[in-house]
Amino acid sequence: MGDHSFHTDRAGAGSPLVPRLALTGISKQYPSVKANDGVDLVVAPGEIHAVLGENGAGKSTLMKIIYGSVRPDAGEIRWEGDLVEIASPAQARKLGIGMVFQHFSLFETLTVGENIALALDEPFDLAALGKRIREVSAEYGLDIDPQRHVHSLTVGERQRVEIVRCLLQHPRLLIMDEPTSVLTPQAVRKLFETLKRLAAQGCSVLYISHKLDEIRELCDTATVMRGGRVTGHVKPREQTHASLAQLMVGHALPDYTRRAHAPGEVLLGVDRLSVPSDDPFGTSLRNVTFEVHAGEILGIAGVSGNGQAELLAALSGEKRIAAQADAVTICGKGAARLSAGARRRLGFAFVPEERLGRGAVPAMSLEENALLTAHRQPGMVRHGWIGARAMRAFATHCISAFDVRCGGPGALAQSLSGGNLQKYIVGRELLQAPKVLVVAQPTWGVDVGASAFIRQHLLDLSAKGVAVLVISEELDELFDICDRIAVLAGGRLSPARKTGETNAEEIGLWMAGMFGEHGAAPPAAEQPVHA
Repeated sequence: MGDHSFHTDRAGAGSPLVPRLALTGISKQYPSVKANDGVDLVVAPGEIHAVLGENGAGKSTLMKIIYGSVRPDAGEIRWEGDLVEIASPAQARKLGIGMVFQHFSLFETLTVGENIALALDEPFDLAALGKRIREVSAEYGLDIDPQRHVHSLTVGERQRVEIVRCLLQHPRLLIMDEPTSVLTPQAVRKLFETLKRLAAQGCSVLYISHKLDEIRELCDTATVMRGGRVTGHVKPREQTHASLAQLMVGHALPDYTRRAHAPGEVLLGVDRLSVPSDDPFGTSLRNVTFEVHAGEILGIAGVSGNGQAELLAALSGEKRIAAQADAVTICGKGAARLSAGARRRLGFAFVPEERLGRGAVPAMSLEENALLTAHRQPGMVRHGWIGARAMRAFATHCISAFDVRCGGPGALAQSLSGGNLQKYIVGRELLQAPKVLVVAQPTWGVDVGASAFIRQHLLDLSAKGVAVLVISEELDELFDICDRIAVLAGGRLSPARKTGETNAEEIGLWMAGMFGEHGAAPPAAEQPVHA
């Protein structure tokens, strides 16, 4: 299998004395922001190098410059000692740079082999390519069948496809962007084994993640960015979670605090909810049952694509359940047949997973986006007329109270970073004083500072007696803030466990469907070695 080893093409290129990649003075100016400001970055052969920073720190722009999809305004790039200009992703791949993006770019109706073939910069024979895929995937512990259709794969398996697609091009530098945001703990360990093996063979890895514990476990070195500039170089294993976070955001993060409270009456109830999926590649819900009490945060974990979209549509009112009037109850009233607006009148609030497009309209201003769900606030709408002053005041209050960094209430939603837009959407819902809040992926792709801010507000809300349901793929988040955790897998819901009575290993197994018909986990002998 020597064909797949990571070698260098010229004498001395693989020497530790010659960096695999060296950036000097990289700058990139956009109309409203300087994304990169004199950035220096050096990556050695066989090194796993983290790039850390808040949303808007300039990490993504820098990675796009390295991969050739963005041209820098100034600075130089040296690849294995040679000065280069990377004008396109195809040129980057030719040099030996591969990138696994945060959002997968796979066609659901095509096979694994067909998807990989589409991304190759060379002629291919599908049968021969299938053989190469099997060889490479087996060599690196990324077993994948090239003849399987993508729609039948789990999210973790889809990520394997993206990685194998890169490995077939013999990369000497592999860029990983938030690679573990959709993986079970068991799949994360498998990924780390693969990355460490690649590094041992001389492949360099640039690793982008907000999960500081993972950075400390996996990475040899880290470059920290803030406001488009490099603010430090550290060895993550010599840092604490708190010290890394402080380097990223410029100040210490507060510990989560929660006032003592006792859960009250059931404010959100779901009883034997069964919903067929409208999406041919979706997952139908089967007899989902749970309750969320006043003052409680219930977390639902699970790998995306296991029924989360269907559950959220049934809860929010986007999909009405005509045959099951009491399948969803809000504050004691049957709501399964009610519209989204009628549910909000009962005290329901909702933060969807998709920020741009569902949580906010990209081309509308923040004050206009406030109107979308908060139009029942005093003065916002009178006799069918929009109260511009009240609308602007609400948006201004939200921006101030939730530390939304933007150009003011007139700023377009699409102009905000992901973390700031998320803070605005969460703030818009919280300012309406809901009795029930359902929030999906509250801190997905959000930096540690904004994550801590949002999580603290959810804790504060529950302490006021609000019933909060959090649907998230971030296990750390669920263990940090939830009273109880359940798992959605294959359209079925596990029983809810008190947070202190379970652990990430058990929840990870349940995320792979390892719980029985009534929630009991199968005996140890029945559990597979790998989830």
